Amino acid sequence: MTAFVSAADGTPIAYETVGEGPPVVLVHGFGASRAITWKNTGWYQTLARAGRRIVAIDCRGHGESGKPHDIPAYDEGLMADDIVAVLEELDIGQADIMGYSMGGYLTIRLMHDRPERVRRAVLAGIGANTFRPSPERAEIIAQGLLAKDPATITDPVARTFRDFCERAGNDLVALAACIRRPCRIFAADELGRMPHDVLVVCGEFDEMSGPPEPLAGAFPNGRALVVPRRNHHSTVGDRIYKDAVVDFFAR
Repeated sequence: MTAFVSAADGTPIAYETVGEGPPVVLVHGFGASRAITWKNTGWYQTLARAGRRIVAIDCRGHGESGKPHDIPAYDEGLMADDIVAVLEELDIGQADIMGYSMGGYLTIRLMHDRPERVRRAVLAGIGANTFRPSPERAEIIAQGLLAKDPATITDPVARTFRDFCERAGNDLVALAACIRRPCRIFAADELGRMPHDVLVVCGEFDEMSGPPEPLAGAFPNGRALVVPRRNHHSTVGDRIYKDAVVDFFAR
């Protein structure tokens, strides 16, 4: 059942809880939702069977959460604060956090801004390319989302995002603002001051993330997992990924 909490700027943030036990917060990827990334891929069942309480959030601009159209509303500091607002609503002081793709970046921001809120972190769908951001690529995707006629989109990645976001029933203006959001890119030495246990997971053929080892190696307590024969989209529901996360959070 969906519940809502008001973010600091008044944006309604949707979330749901499933299961009992130590909490695991799930933060989905860009253009998706808690249902698309986590529920539909069997993560709810996997974590509930492992004795965990699932706290799955719809990021602002996505799912059932509010969808502002102005770019500053998607500042990653604000989006990380949305996670804290849900934790406070549920009276959870500290939790394991797992973010996929965009959710991975938000998890890093949470580890930086509110380190006491994070016990362990799984950063999936992000890797070496974290250190090589491409605002130009983000802008191409934003323009594709806003194109009046999808047939005019010539960039294949932008067309893929447009098709995916339309099928999910998203607000394309909100998502264009989200992908243009102000981002804080953390250097390796900054990540090296984050003491959390971190698992970085990427598919073997994930060109969007790059390999996981350079990112995992930047954390003092980081480890990497490559999921064989998977890409950015097919990694999400993979059994190797799931088994590794259950083991990692159980330690």
